[in-house]
Amino acid sequence: MSCSIVYDNVHYTYQDGTQALRGLSFTLGHGEHVALLGPNGAGKSTAMLLSNGVLMPSSGEVRVGDLTLSKETLVRIRQRVGLVFQDPDDQLFMTTVYEDVAFGPSNMKLNKKEIEQRVTSALEAVSLLKEVKKSPQDLSFGQKKRAALATILVMEPDFLILDEPSSNLDPRGRRQMMELLRTIDATMLIATHDLDLVWEMLPRSIIIDEGKIVADGPTKELLQNKALLTAHGLELPNAVR
Repeated sequence: MSCSIVYDNVHYTYQDGTQALRGLSFTLGHGEHVALLGPNGAGKSTAMLLSNGVLMPSSGEVRVGDLTLSKETLVRIRQRVGLVFQDPDDQLFMTTVYEDVAFGPSNMKLNKKEIEQRVTSALEAVSLLKEVKKSPQDLSFGQKKRAALATILVMEPDFLILDEPSSNLDPRGRRQMMELLRTIDATMLIATHDLDLVWEMLPRSIIIDEGKIVADGPTKELLQNKALLTAHGLELPNAVR
């Protein structure tokens, strides 16, 4: 089975006529850890929502392995592509942390023992096993971010798509999130404004603006190009200032 996500000339227009994506084409290969960069309104979040069918392309194709995104393939694609939203409250809605993390496996009709094993493993991975009986609303914001990630890790996806994983975290929470992301083997695409995280962790970067790719290459080349970054609403990371 092919292990890549392919965006092939993808366009997306919202109902109000806003053209969010204009011919987006790139491949996210097996094992890659890639940054998706660009100013607000560039189309990053739209691109991510297309990865597992929250949105469907207006034209063009999104392919996940051997599957082309469609209503018919939606369930199978969502089993392979895990999407972590920027706001953890969009992902956490059950009474306890355990129930939130168990929700996906339960819907897959796994047996009770396997659900328990998966939940324990996911919560250990994000250092939240001690909070298993807590309400998500009683967690700190950083803990909520990690719990939201656990709800996806428990599904054992091939691809992990994260929207601003370090946003609104204090320095300790940001460092914990970075250390956690380093431990994950899944292929990752991370949309972020945190260029220091990108510099440290993600070997490849894709910069989009006005729904088009303007650069795609090695992170440490692109993030030293001040003219490129400035032209597209980005700033040099601290490491190269």
